[in-house]
Amino acid sequence: MDGEKDCRRQKGAQGSSHQAHSNASNSLSVSGEEADWEDALSTEKHGDLGDMTFCMANYVKEAMKMMFMMRTHHMLTDVILEVGTELFHAHKVILAAASPYFKAMFTGGLKECEMTRVKLQGVCPTAMARLMYFMYTGEIRVTEITVCSLLSAATMFQVTNVIDACCVFLERQLDPTNAIGIANFAEQHSCQDLYHKANQFIVQHFNQICQEEEFLQLSAIQLVSLVRKDELNVQEEREVYNAVLKWVKYNEEARRPKMEHILHAVRCQYLTPNFLREQMKNCDVLKKVPACREYLAQIFKDLTLHKKPVVKERTPNTPRVIYIAGGFLKHSLDVLEGYNADDKSWTQHAKLIVPRSGLGGAFLKGMFYAVGGRNNSPGSRYDSDWVDRYNPVTDQWRPCSPMSVPRNRVGVAVMDGLLYAVGGSAGAEYHNSVECYDPDQDTWTSVKPMHIKRLGVGVAVVNRLLYAIGGFDGKERLSSVECYHPENDEWTMVSTMKCSRSGAGVASLGQYIYVIGGYDGNSQLNSVERYDTERDVWEYVSNVSIARSALSVTVLDGKLYAMGGYDGATFLNIVEIYDPVKDQWIQGVPMTSGRSGHASAVSYYQCPMHCDHLDHNITLERPPS
Repeated sequence: MDGEKDCRRQKGAQGSSHQAHSNASNSLSVSGEEADWEDALSTEKHGDLGDMTFCMANYVKEAMKMMFMMRTHHMLTDVILEVGTELFHAHKVILAAASPYFKAMFTGGLKECEMTRVKLQGVCPTAMARLMYFMYTGEIRVTEITVCSLLSAATMFQVTNVIDACCVFLERQLDPTNAIGIANFAEQHSCQDLYHKANQFIVQHFNQICQEEEFLQLSAIQLVSLVRKDELNVQEEREVYNAVLKWVKYNEEARRPKMEHILHAVRCQYLTPNFLREQMKNCDVLKKVPACREYLAQIFKDLTLHKKPVVKERTPNTPRVIYIAGGFLKHSLDVLEGYNADDKSWTQHAKLIVPRSGLGGAFLKGMFYAVGGRNNSPGSRYDSDWVDRYNPVTDQWRPCSPMSVPRNRVGVAVMDGLLYAVGGSAGAEYHNSVECYDPDQDTWTSVKPMHIKRLGVGVAVVNRLLYAIGGFDGKERLSSVECYHPENDEWTMVSTMKCSRSGAGVASLGQYIYVIGGYDGNSQLNSVERYDTERDVWEYVSNVSIARSALSVTVLDGKLYAMGGYDGATFLNIVEIYDPVKDQWIQGVPMTSGRSGHASAVSYYQCPMHCDHLDHNITLERPPS
């Protein structure tokens, strides 16, 4: 039914008229000293050997070396630069050639044209000495101690090569402790590329940046500009809220009046109701700013009424990867593969601790969770209550607390920062039970069971409502759909699908929930229907090319990816991509092998190392249950 991988120059002479030249060339080539000389130049022939141009490769370097020696001994120098208490003898022509500033000073009709001693302001002697050395040699040494004064001096004298060198140096020094300072310094000196890269670093490492003193020294305008960025790389909006609160508390009396304006830059619609309730009740800063409490109270109300957010989720500029775990191909699989949507390639990652098919998967706070399933391997067959968490940064799996019961072909979704496991089966026992996992506490809690037992159920979340769609109750394939309200811990029935199905691929996109393929009790399906959560109406959309069940569906860049599955005879590696705007399916890059019953989820985020706190009290191994 739902079935379970990189020349050498040639010399010569033509005719007797060129024989002497040929002999001379041959005799040159056997002299070691002359050979070295010959290697130091290149030649350009103009028609024949009677016209040749020689280019001495080291001439400029040697000439500048001599000029530097002459400057050191004050030979033919025609200007003295006075920098603080230091005097620098130099040649105006060298200074003018290296710096537009000095060219304008000595050739632009200014009084300095006739002066033999010029006093410079705004530059330190050490930086001037290094710049002077560069002008004569083309070499510059940059250190952490000198880079700031050197960049300022190079900017003043418009020595672009040194500016570039300093920017490269600072870029390589970027760190959470200095990134904001480097960005500000780059902006002051109009180093646009460095400014852009420093800001990229800041948004990519926001969680570390906001722990540093530089963050607390930001102005209100700078803070608002930062937290408004769509590409801010955070796991959840609570991290942004907490960073803002920390900034306010750093100088509360002066900053509290600005909090309301700043809070509007935080995407509070993506905070959970429980977090908002706790903040409104216990946060001392909020108690002193009634307007902020009222603002958060309105958001709390909108969330509990399941209104559509008026702001969009953040979209960090990080690698976008679809992870696929487990599945079935002759036996249960332990593979974990990632599809990079930017370079369109599949990559192998650390294997599951235990092979599993029929499992559920989801990303939560930067971690990929593999939930339940069945180990259907030679000599080992059992339904599993196992829950394992994968860290993409360390490429490691860690076991989490198990569920209360084994759940094969379980539905998994994330809502309010919790992981929900819906339905499934343990052997012949079909579940209507539902439980949710708190990753911070590593604990599972049961919630109200569904009205109907569901194996191979599809689940999705829209506006903080959890939908359980279709499945198999042990007797028949289901078209019924239930909706879970977390506020009152209740399930309600909503409009049924047009077609009964289990093992379908299910995912939400905007206000719609898409249900793809599946098995109706007689055959695999290619039909696709979607549920409009706002109108409580089901409608058909374009079919997939191959009828299949036990496929996996996920959303990336506003499109649906339908991956793998079983067509009744073959385990498929096909990937089809649906564009809802065009109502059209196209072929994607296939998986590395066919499989069914696998789990998938998308990671938009780079998980920061501080996620390791989630691994508290967790061991690497434990016997399977």
